Amino acid sequence: MAKTIVVCGYGPGISDAVARKFGSEGFSVALVARNKQKLDAAAQALAAQGITAQGFAVDLGDPAAVKGLISSVQQSLGPISVVHWNAYAGVAGDLTTASIDDFRNVMDVGVTGLLAAVQAALPDLSTGENSAVLVTGGGFAYYDPQVDAMATQWNAMGLSVAKAAQYKLTGLLAAKLGPRGIYVGQVVVMGMVKGTAFDSGHATLNASDIANTFWKQYTDRKTTSVNFPG
Repeated sequence: MAKTIVVCGYGPGISDAVARKFGSEGFSVALVARNKQKLDAAAQALAAQGITAQGFAVDLGDPAAVKGLISSVQQSLGPISVVHWNAYAGVAGDLTTASIDDFRNVMDVGVTGLLAAVQAALPDLSTGENSAVLVTGGGFAYYDPQVDAMATQWNAMGLSVAKAAQYKLTGLLAAKLGPRGIYVGQVVVMGMVKGTAFDSGHATLNASDIANTFWKQYTDRKTTSVNFPG
């Protein structure tokens, strides 16, 4: 049976590794971000490895556009088996000075867009076999004075709020959709990933290892949230 994963928030780190891992396991891959040129190049690179892939240029902070995306993927690649949400916005770093529009954008990309994607894909997820929603979480989500101090120091306050809300949304979706046979899980990344925007030369985590953790979550279908590294 044909399987399709929609990788939302595609880039050179975790999402690329997830696309390669699931693609190597027989999934067709929809790559989603805003830059069509980069998406087309990435799809060609995956195709060179024998993976069916297609790029979709979409603003993931626009719920209407996200719903249109799901329809476009269905028309091009078939029913959706897995939604992987890796998207985030890095604005609103200082909540004492950030514009409300920037803060809203962080929440729309991290939370509202995710919900829009799940709602739009739900008919496929409800009827498909081994369907799932997979979310890339972040350690900024946790309520801890040291975490809050770090998010403030790194000018990542908006992202921290979005990750906290996303963490809760993921748990709620797991409780709601699990009884319907739809697995919902997240990998909470507790550090910097090599080759990503956060890597200033001191990152220690490998994206491929995180992708393997997502695959284990998907196949085991037991744990809603795991920290990486554990």
